[in-house]
Amino acid sequence: MSAAEGPLVVGVDTSTQSTKALVVDVATGQVVASGQAPHTVSSGAGRESDPRQWWDALCEALRQCGSAAHEAAAVSVGGQQHGLVTLDAHGEPVRPALLWNDVRSAPQARRLIEELGGPKGWAERTGSVPAPSFTVTKWAWLAEHEPEALRATAAVRLPHDYLTERLTGEGTTDRGDASGTGWWASATEAYDEETLAHVGLDPALLPRMVRPGEVAGTVRASDELPFSPGTLVAAGTGDNAAAALGLGLLPGTPVLSLGTSGTVYAVSTRRPADPTGTVAGFADARGDWLPLACTLNCTLAVDRVAALLGVDREAVEPGTSVTLLPFLDGERTPDLPHASGVLHGLRHDTTRGQLLQAAYDGAVHALLGALDLVLDEDADRTAPLLLIGGGARGTAWQETVRRLSGRPVQVPEARELVALGAAAQAAGLLTGEDPAAVARRWETARGPVLDAVERDEAALARISGVLSDAGPLLERGTD
Repeated sequence: MSAAEGPLVVGVDTSTQSTKALVVDVATGQVVASGQAPHTVSSGAGRESDPRQWWDALCEALRQCGSAAHEAAAVSVGGQQHGLVTLDAHGEPVRPALLWNDVRSAPQARRLIEELGGPKGWAERTGSVPAPSFTVTKWAWLAEHEPEALRATAAVRLPHDYLTERLTGEGTTDRGDASGTGWWASATEAYDEETLAHVGLDPALLPRMVRPGEVAGTVRASDELPFSPGTLVAAGTGDNAAAALGLGLLPGTPVLSLGTSGTVYAVSTRRPADPTGTVAGFADARGDWLPLACTLNCTLAVDRVAALLGVDREAVEPGTSVTLLPFLDGERTPDLPHASGVLHGLRHDTTRGQLLQAAYDGAVHALLGALDLVLDEDADRTAPLLLIGGGARGTAWQETVRRLSGRPVQVPEARELVALGAAAQAAGLLTGEDPAAVARRWETARGPVLDAVERDEAALARISGVLSDAGPLLERGTD
């Protein structure tokens, strides 16, 4: 480890599959140490994880960072959004956390939309129309299916809140992550009393809202942690808001994130409110907004198709006339929570590589379809798309995005942007800087730009046509 030029901070990314920790030099942005530990997700009727796994994984990731973590002056946690963590009076989980990609609450989502003002009312009040991923729908599902768990709940947290509270002993959250719950009103930037009353959630069970730039607390003494007692803890935020910080995003710059889920988003100075529900009107971690569209099926779905075909994920072949809608876990955009995958146009001469390319096309089509809705009207539609996430470095993903978007693509060299964004947030506590400005000083978005190619209009039209024709079947899905 080279000598640091400035103080050190720790940025954490607690994602669906693992927790990662980076120790970063505030002066240069150099990552001086890192660690990572996995956790598991149930594969039964829903998608759940025991929150205590996240804490164990954080402790292990920090242990791997060695002495550098002990020298850190501040820490911040970015985490997967929407998950419902229910804690008892002793701070222990009442049950496993319901994760963002658990779609069992689809009936509750539909009912809540109808009962509280319809899509337009929800969009105007909270900025978003709740989908099954949203925390409020999971609380409603829990109330209906596990009332005994509800009665045992003394605190309700999001995944990043849970880890921050274990660090500090105080229940806190931030506007970025809270905006994905469905019970935070973007119009007032406060918990929405009407929604909470309707779903029977006592606001006393919710964490205190920490403002951008405010200290959430300090690390309490623990034999499990390398930090010195009194180390500053930032508010933390949701994973997409953290990645936006990690990129140092300026308003209007479009991002495609290719992970377990796929997202498109951009920072905006205007509060979004899309009554169609395609765009979620999230807040960012700074005081602006982060309109975002999310698909459930991205790299995980394409990798599953590759595994079924027995080929490497990069083994795509051109010339396909096959359409594959890879809705293996239901879908959020378009809103088809009970959908399953659809394959259309299969012929004797179709190759495995062409089938795999069709899976890539189907996943990217869903993301690009929401891009124009995410961007403000005056945004530059020819600017490079920032491609991030686990799939961003895959040639097949890069080429598919270029071909279907017709836009140049930039792939930042920096890895672990969620953890870097959390580190920038922690650094801002020490320097008084805007965390996004910290990230720009660190040049985290630097990377090669791939030139635009002609947009494949025929493929886009074919996929749109199959999606439209299959609509009634997809609505029924496996429900």
